[in-house]
Amino acid sequence: MRRLAETGETGETGETNRSHKPRRRAWTWAVVLGVLVAGLGWSAPAGADPGTSGLPEAIDTILGDSRMEGGAASVVVAEAASGDLLYQHAPTSRLMPASNTKLPTSAAAMEILGPDHTFTTDVLAAGRRHGATLKGDLYLRGTGDPTALAADYDSLAAQVAASGVSRVDGRLLADDTRFDRNRLGRAWAADDESSYYSAQISALSVAPDTDYDTGSVIVEVAPGAAAGDKPKVTVTPKTTYVNFDVRATTVAAGGANDLTVEREHGTNTIVVSGTTPVGGSGAQEWVSVWEPTGYAAAVFRDALTAHGVQVTGATRLGRATPATARRLASHASMPLKDLLIPFMKLSNNMHAEILTKTMGLKVSGEGSWSAGLAAVSGYLKGVGVDPGKLRQVDGSGLSRMNNLTAGQFAKLLLAVRAEPWYAAWRTSLPVACAPERFVGGTLRTRMCGTPAALNAVGKTGSLTGASALSGYVKDADGRELVYSIVLNNYLAASVKPLEDAIVVTLARSTADATATVKPTGPGARSAERTTDLECSWRKPARC
Repeated sequence: MRRLAETGETGETGETNRSHKPRRRAWTWAVVLGVLVAGLGWSAPAGADPGTSGLPEAIDTILGDSRMEGGAASVVVAEAASGDLLYQHAPTSRLMPASNTKLPTSAAAMEILGPDHTFTTDVLAAGRRHGATLKGDLYLRGTGDPTALAADYDSLAAQVAASGVSRVDGRLLADDTRFDRNRLGRAWAADDESSYYSAQISALSVAPDTDYDTGSVIVEVAPGAAAGDKPKVTVTPKTTYVNFDVRATTVAAGGANDLTVEREHGTNTIVVSGTTPVGGSGAQEWVSVWEPTGYAAAVFRDALTAHGVQVTGATRLGRATPATARRLASHASMPLKDLLIPFMKLSNNMHAEILTKTMGLKVSGEGSWSAGLAAVSGYLKGVGVDPGKLRQVDGSGLSRMNNLTAGQFAKLLLAVRAEPWYAAWRTSLPVACAPERFVGGTLRTRMCGTPAALNAVGKTGSLTGASALSGYVKDADGRELVYSIVLNNYLAASVKPLEDAIVVTLARSTADATATVKPTGPGARSAERTTDLECSWRKPARC
């Protein structure tokens, strides 16, 4: 039996390799194909043997499904405790991993920043105090907190008022200089610009909800009272930083509800168009803002006013805080080990990119994508993954330029088990069929009614023509397995059922050649069939 750590990244043909079967134990596959057909939406290709066969043959059969015709697959399975390689198909083929890119990003962040790392947002004063008046500028300084809510900026304003300042004869200066000025990642799609999952990255921003979708606002559109009325539009948090061009019309009850809510390029004008019927549901959309630093400054300035603090000067962005400035207020985020839960469970792209730039700042003093990705590469090299044989251009996997292999993901999943922070990191992975959003995450509707339910954990990934699932699952003997499945270039609406079938196969497998496994449960609820994007990216929450 070969160990994954010994296979390296060279000399593989890319074909399924069965030479590594155990000499002493034979794997069996006793999955009843009818269960997979009914429960996971997978059916065996014509001519497939429905009886018991070896694990490699079972996975090969699943990969032979017609939905993968013309596509590409990279799949690796290994025993977690020993590192023994149990199955591989094209283990060194570099494919687009989508959000599986968050696996190296999150692991590197736990190592480089530490599980207890927090982001601080401070308010500082430059100038002299004359009673309740500050003769000078007020600075709002961020370090990248992706969880900062409007309520947190309100708390900062309350602290300023409590310090005795009620008037600032100066400007409000927003210090986002911990990060560079590059707001969007490399090769991010232009048509995603107003989508919250493609929000701009800044060291100062605001999240509108406790999913912590930083850099976005929530727009709600409700129909008017009568046909012909303009719909009513509200925004969360309440702010004038964005404005609305309402072109939509209310139509009679029973009419079409086809609203579109989209921000115009380069502006904070959100256009609402289409129709919505009287008494209808309207629409709710998460929309990114243009220039999140200004968004944070606007929300903070409104909070200052609400707490009786008047700032006479203008707001200016991107100004570094002088070393002589005095702190008046401070807010700390949750620690990284807790931040990983919304980050990984809901596959939050903005968290990944902020962590990437923060790693760059920590390692090289430069809060940029290039510095951060160099830090991730350094971590990967340290755990035996050659960064010279992969391409990672962002932290989240939103870019279609990322290329990694199932073999590299499997190596990483094996290596992190030895890290002191592994337990907290593993807890952040979505859990199959766990119904709570912050437990099941993007797997909460998948593999239900199978031995993988509440057993398999893993990171999902979805973009058009790219799907991935990598993580851990226990087999029927209770042994933990590491798996990585990366599928690309398919034309089917979804290949998630194939991923699920592989993981369920692993969960049903046993190393005892005499063991039998009978199907249990009513069958599995299947993943959504439209998977151009992660299910958690389609708001309101779909998973």
